[in-house]
Amino acid sequence: MSDHPTDEPTLRLDGYTPIPPTHVAAVVTYLEMREPPPRRSREPLPLAEIGTDIARYRALYAAIGTPWLWFGRARLSDDALLAILGDPGVEALALVEDGRDVGLLELDWRRPGEVELGYFGLVPDAVGQGRGRRLMDEALARAFARPIRRFWVHTCTFDHPGAVDFYRRSGFRPYARAIEVAPDPRLTGDLPRMAAGQIPLLAE
Repeated sequence: MSDHPTDEPTLRLDGYTPIPPTHVAAVVTYLEMREPPPRRSREPLPLAEIGTDIARYRALYAAIGTPWLWFGRARLSDDALLAILGDPGVEALALVEDGRDVGLLELDWRRPGEVELGYFGLVPDAVGQGRGRRLMDEALARAFARPIRRFWVHTCTFDHPGAVDFYRRSGFRPYARAIEVAPDPRLTGDLPRMAAGQIPLLAE
């Protein structure tokens, strides 16, 4: 997905726009940070580099994202995913507790002068206990340890309802919106049919 949605859309919408029952649609919010927030004290986190272990990455991505209909990486072939994770400009880290991966922090440095928070999240039973704040503090420290112009992220209405507020409290500023329409990943086989039950499956 582009990080620069069109400022002046060619199609102006006012009212409802039908979506085929085979597709899903979400409103995407883009957020950015141009300067680092005040430095916070950081507790050491048990982070492990995932590297090119695509089986480990896929398992963690699914555990975090399936409830929120994350499908971007689920649709990639192993070769395509390996090309991303094996790029020296991408850093994928697992938060590990008691030998189990419970969080994902992925930073993408492939564009000069900026870094994208590519993926960020916790498995469901690890949410709400302060881990997200600590993991974000780690993300901010790593991002601004390099000379960058901006740190950016996008989230959508399929994600946790508190995602935008969390990013804003972390210091990100919303700057654009877009509408994403895609084939329903539960119909294409990229996600289980029972995934994200809060988003109705309309077509069989």
